[in-house]
Amino acid sequence: MKPTLERRTGIELWTQGRKLLGYAAIFNNEARIADFTEIIRPGAFSNSLGAGSDILALADHDPAKVLARTKSGTLKLAEDSRGLAFEISLPDTQVGRDVLTLAERGDLGGMSFGFLVGKDGERWRGDRRELLAVDLREISVVSAWPAYAGTTVQARSKLPPRLAAALRFLETV
Repeated sequence: MKPTLERRTGIELWTQGRKLLGYAAIFNNEARIADFTEIIRPGAFSNSLGAGSDILALADHDPAKVLARTKSGTLKLAEDSRGLAFEISLPDTQVGRDVLTLAERGDLGGMSFGFLVGKDGERWRGDRRELLAVDLREISVVSAWPAYAGTTVQARSKLPPRLAAALRFLETV
């Protein structure tokens, strides 16, 4: 059976110049998805982040609104103890300018990601799903509501220490 592309919304976002920074997914955080509860476990994205991968950054999961990609180096991704950290170098396009303006105003809903789950990539216990290993296809800046409660999207001039440390790591990638 062919896996189905899934999407999850939420998480944290900051701006720094023409860059968006934050977390596209947070580990060990429960979210209610339809009729089940889902948790992303540490390491769930590690297989997707290897050399040769081409993961996109999109606006609202729209493939016509590409913001960045790992292949060109305009999207950087890394797992740390908190989750999936990202850095997007925004293009000077209408979509890029709109996303930056909305982020600075605090008008965005959050971050999201699209993924496939392969064999042994998930574990079910009743109505509780744990994501253990996913094939990450894209992350998205979204205008709507987050799936994971308690997540925020806002522009900040000073980054939280944990995100600053993750971004230092991204600079070495």
